[in-house]
Amino acid sequence: MTMLDRRLHAYRPDLAEAGLEGKVEALRFAEGTAARVAVPVVGLRPEPDLARGIDTELLLGEDVTVFDRADGWCWVKAASDGYVGYLPTEALSEGKPAPTHIVTVQRSFLYPEPELRKPHQAILSMGSRVHVAGEAEVRGNRYVVLEDGTAIFARHVQPIGALDGADYVDIAARFLETPYLWGGRSGLGIDCSGLVQLAMLMTGRAAPRDTDMQAAGLGEPIDRSDIRRGDLVFWKGHVAVFEDHETILHANGHSMTVARENFEAAVERIARLYEQPTGYRRPIS
Repeated sequence: MTMLDRRLHAYRPDLAEAGLEGKVEALRFAEGTAARVAVPVVGLRPEPDLARGIDTELLLGEDVTVFDRADGWCWVKAASDGYVGYLPTEALSEGKPAPTHIVTVQRSFLYPEPELRKPHQAILSMGSRVHVAGEAEVRGNRYVVLEDGTAIFARHVQPIGALDGADYVDIAARFLETPYLWGGRSGLGIDCSGLVQLAMLMTGRAAPRDTDMQAAGLGEPIDRSDIRRGDLVFWKGHVAVFEDHETILHANGHSMTVARENFEAAVERIARLYEQPTGYRRPIS
């Protein structure tokens, strides 16, 4: 049997997703059941163990397929990018109304009611998806009200798909100064490939999750001399977005933030530890 990437294919000796029947060996195969992330942000891990580092994160309202539930953990596959892993069962819900809106600012507060003076209940990242059931205005401030009565400042959300076709580099720049977090994919903390993916997803573009996946198949390869805004540069284990011919945006472990940096200066700095760039690619619009 062919060895498949465990990040993108749900298979274990005892269980595998139905689409892999005949491709992998497993005691049984399952179609899985639909569920949705019910917490602001949750780490997806390679094993059902909180001591294991996260591979990536899922945001409120994102859909998953659940293949197994055991000992407080769910083994899932994310709908947005096909990433497979484990997350706590309590992070999921079923049967709630489908999301209608998406958070479009770096971070926003979820209030228990339409009132900014109330203690907030949660912090929501850009990319969080919510079901808007109504609207309210309090002292000139407009809020959207969710099905459970909680509220978000109205200008911080838009209907899902409202940013499709927008400049993803502009979206990436909204994350400037966000702390770097290995495996992070939210406005609370993000890594280099997470920044690329989330900014693209916000503008209606599909993108793989990890740097190696992006370097292998996101868009088409180009030459350094042909660089323009929105192109990507890769190092081994790292990716950055060209803001213009001379400037990059990237979440990085040097500043431990999302930062804007001169490209040539970054190449010189990074080369001391990680050598020269391995390639350049242009995402296809």
